[in-house]
Formats: sequence, structure tokens, C-alpha cells
Amino acid sequence: MKTLNDIAPGGRVRIRRHRSDGAVRQRLLDLGLMPNVVVTVVRSAPLNDPIELKLDASNVSLRRQEARTIEISPVEADPAESGHG
Repeated sequence: MKTLNDIAPGGRVRIRRHRSDGAVRQRLLDLGLMPNVVVTVVRSAPLNDPIELKLDASNVSLRRQEARTIEISPVEADPAESGHG
């Protein structure tokens, strides 16, 4: 299963589930990283850690170690987002 850590900058994915627990899981949920949320990987820091994510109207920085605990799935094309329909 792919994780958020596997996505290159510019990649857009949907969060499937968390494999973390306790305070880390709660922090991720508080940041808005919940199942079914679509996130875009904006960029990596110069030493490749942390990564910057865009969700809705906010940007979040996340350590690679935490990103490895978030399973993701591809985002299916949404006709409403393409401007057709």
C-alpha cells in the first residue's frame, strides 16, 4: 500500500486511513488529515524532510516519518473539477 511519503511534489491523492495511534494520530486528525480528504504534495524541504501539503485552504508541514503512517489512494477524476458538465 502506498503512503503519503511515496508521493512526489505536485501529486494529488486521497487519504485512505492512518496507521498511527495515540497523540500522533490525534495531531494528524486535528490538522485535517482525515480519511477521504484530498491532499496535494506541494514540496519537500531542502534536505527532503519535512514535506508541505495543501488541503482545502490550508498548508501543513509533515515529517516523513508521520507521512509514512498515512495510507493513500489515487484521486479519481471529478467532472465538476474539470469544468465540463
